[in-house]
Amino acid sequence: METMELHRGRLIDHIQLVVRDLAASRRFYEAVFDVLEIPIAGAGDDFFWADELFVSTADSESAGGSLTGRHHLAFQARDQAMVDAFHTAALANGGRDNGAPGMRKYHSSYYAAFVLDPDGNNIEAVYHGPAQRSAQSVKITF
Repeated sequence: METMELHRGRLIDHIQLVVRDLAASRRFYEAVFDVLEIPIAGAGDDFFWADELFVSTADSESAGGSLTGRHHLAFQARDQAMVDAFHTAALANGGRDNGAPGMRKYHSSYYAAFVLDPDGNNIEAVYHGPAQRSAQSVKITF
């Protein structure tokens, strides 16, 4: 029996990505999650999950037989070095560059990198800077 921890008060309970090639996606996500210090929490023949992200094949019972469309997911990083390592690991494990690590205009200390996963999802690692990390809320302008 597996035990899952429930986190009340979060905006997102979970996200599911339905992918074409589960093995390719697992290689990609295991590499970037290893850098981000997020463990794979569980897996089966047609799925795996980490934290609140569930990744499955289209023939998985929970998928309904359809691939998901293109999504943007942003993962928090502890520092700029972790963002850089995320980008390197993603590119070495089937990701495609979609924005090299660097400062972004969203707020004064927004440091991020973007890659496309094997299914074309836009995956980001972001570090908000030391002052932003401790704040309860941050105003971000798009």
